[in-house]
Amino acid sequence: MKKQNIEPPVFSNINFEETTLEETEYDNCIFSVCNFSNVNLSNISFYDCEFKGCNFSLTNLMKSTLANIKFIDCKILGIHFDHCKEILFEVDFEGCAMNLSSFYRMKIKNTKFKDSTLQEVDFAESDLSNSIFDNCDLSGAIFENTILEKANFLTAYNYTIDPDKNRIKKAKFSVAGVAGLLGKFDIEIE
Repeated sequence: MKKQNIEPPVFSNINFEETTLEETEYDNCIFSVCNFSNVNLSNISFYDCEFKGCNFSLTNLMKSTLANIKFIDCKILGIHFDHCKEILFEVDFEGCAMNLSSFYRMKIKNTKFKDSTLQEVDFAESDLSNSIFDNCDLSGAIFENTILEKANFLTAYNYTIDPDKNRIKKAKFSVAGVAGLLGKFDIEIE
């Protein structure tokens, strides 16, 4: 199949469960209030794109390229970002519901998560160095053998991180969040 380059259009209010998204490269595109729920986006490449108010529940991203992508106010439930191509992978999230998604074993340094819900997200064995979790709910998120060096958790909440099972050197935590680092000791902090 010959790949063609799609010029920078805006895709608005499209239900991709009913309309097929062409398997090609999308550069500098804006996807606004689109439904990608249960859609197969395998082998599609997105470069410098924004997704605003989109639904990505159970979307298949097998071997997809996500390079410099911004997700704003999106529903991103049960997504395996760990199935994407690792090369050029760069994403930021703002105001997103990302529960039950996976970044297992991914190198996602410098990633920004802002005002997002990341309940039960799998970050095991990932490299999140220098990442920012700004006002994020991390209830049940999995951090195991995760590199969190210089990560910022100052305004994050509901996380449980075992310092013995993760690399947290120079990571930033608030005094209120320190309890999330001591959970394994079964102590009461008042």
